[in-house]
Amino acid sequence: MSIIFRCPPELLLRAATRRASGIKCKPVFSRTKTHQAAVCKELGKPLLITQVPSVQDLTGSQVRIAVRSCGINFADVLLAAGLYQEKPPLPFIPGTEVSGEVVEVGKSVSKFSKGDRVLGLSQAMQGYAQECVLEEMDLWRLPDSMSFEEGAALPVSYGTAWLGLTRKSNTKKGETVLVTAAAGSVGLATMDLATNVLGAKVIGAAGGPDKCSLVMKRGAAHAVDYKAESIREKVKEFTGGRGANVIFDAVGGDAFKECLRCIAWEGRLVIIGFAGGSIPKIPANILLVKNISAIGLYWGDFRNKELETWKASINDVMSYFEKGQIKPHIGRTFPLHEVNEAFKYIQQRKSTGKIVLTMS
Repeated sequence: MSIIFRCPPELLLRAATRRASGIKCKPVFSRTKTHQAAVCKELGKPLLITQVPSVQDLTGSQVRIAVRSCGINFADVLLAAGLYQEKPPLPFIPGTEVSGEVVEVGKSVSKFSKGDRVLGLSQAMQGYAQECVLEEMDLWRLPDSMSFEEGAALPVSYGTAWLGLTRKSNTKKGETVLVTAAAGSVGLATMDLATNVLGAKVIGAAGGPDKCSLVMKRGAAHAVDYKAESIREKVKEFTGGRGANVIFDAVGGDAFKECLRCIAWEGRLVIIGFAGGSIPKIPANILLVKNISAIGLYWGDFRNKELETWKASINDVMSYFEKGQIKPHIGRTFPLHEVNEAFKYIQQRKSTGKIVLTMS
């Protein structure tokens, strides 16, 4: 029986896996321009570092970039293991969040030119490579103050967090926000924005003392070690019995049940994933008697349904970065040839924040 995981960055891959059928690893001939990439040729096996053919001719709206960094999402690990709910045709190149320099533009591209520093979201994956071709609409100019590693760490995590805090939960200054998986990339992004942009008070729930220590260093008012403490009891204690006004849950399972028991009257529970693997059922009577709202957020789908909202979420967080209000936490970087070591690091739950691949 296959395992189904649904987490925010994982959901972004649904469209990508459907488009990945266009990625082919053909035999390399002397006249074919190639570049290095990490390729999944067999599910459940290590990725192979090999030369793959470059896209020869760009369409009018495409941009070719020399990739400097690519963010790793847990979804990539699941996809390569064959445990993701959608399976792209083999072989494929994982990776959606990229940053780098423009080396070529299509005839109709007007916003970018050769040499521009950019970040982008590849809708056909292919980010674990020295070169990537994206649509102009999926690119943003990288601020001078932002490194390539930060550019690859920002879009999915901060875009998800920002839409959840604003459009979905209307978080206000002074409210209490509880964040599960708080030491992860989306968790730390949510804490960063809630605390430093919106002026909210954050309680971060994480697994283990080291991760709780990081959560506190990154601005949380309180931390809960859910391996040793009850989320419900600690949140009630920290809030004087009132509970959290807004809850961001990316875990599901027992953590979700604890969250539902410590939400404030008229609270908003934003569901952004089920990293624990268990999808909980919501007792509707609790929503009624506590006047609370349970709200789902699949950020990646806004590209297809409300493009301007999707793009604005990234424009907004990039503006806050330029003002010095937020800063992505990069837990560790790995060179491309150590991509399998990076996967092991994530699988062993050693990672915090964003793990980023760098290209030589």
